[in-house]
Amino acid sequence: MSARPARGGGRWVTVPPERLHPWIDGFAARHGPFSASGDERVVRLQAGDGAVAELHVPFPPMTPPGPPHVTRLVAHAGRERRVGVFLVRLGGYAAGVFHGGTLVASKVGSRLVQGRTAAGGWSQQRFARRRRNQAAQVFDDAVGTAVRVLTPYLGELDAVVLGGDRRAMDALRPDRRLAPLLALEAEPFLVVPDPRLAVLRDTPALFRAVRVRVIDPSG
Repeated sequence: MSARPARGGGRWVTVPPERLHPWIDGFAARHGPFSASGDERVVRLQAGDGAVAELHVPFPPMTPPGPPHVTRLVAHAGRERRVGVFLVRLGGYAAGVFHGGTLVASKVGSRLVQGRTAAGGWSQQRFARRRRNQAAQVFDDAVGTAVRVLTPYLGELDAVVLGGDRRAMDALRPDRRLAPLLALEAEPFLVVPDPRLAVLRDTPALFRAVRVRVIDPSG
């Protein structure tokens, strides 16, 4: 589990689905009995000492929502889903299909894209044009790979999770070949390093986790 400050107060904690029930029990042990409320996207725990935990439902909506909130959330988070993952950065890309945490299909690739500073006496204009062409080739290869790997599973996918670099991914969104995959897009966006096979294999720990905003009691 990891934690980081949350905008507006509190902190974000990510909890693996297998640890969700023990984490909630620990919240009760630390802060006392709680009341639960929520909907299909967020379950809110309000403890007697004023502490609050807002548990964001992974792969929303949770159906059916409503009490018993904790029981429904734990069951929803623990489901084994078939999820497509598409990662892209300027120098590489990866696409894979997971069943639960198991990678069942994948393809990873990379291409050279020159750095931002011209060297060797090139004119800046020529250098920039070459870099744009290299980036365009990477992006075209990335889209083609995502389509080849994910499309055969399209009818089975519960969601498609994107990641890598946001600007690179945003540059690909207008490509019509991605439209059927983007229609299944689910949060979170996975900010990861160069998308090698090892990075792709580790993504279930990110997209399956439950994001929890914890607000400690004041005073």
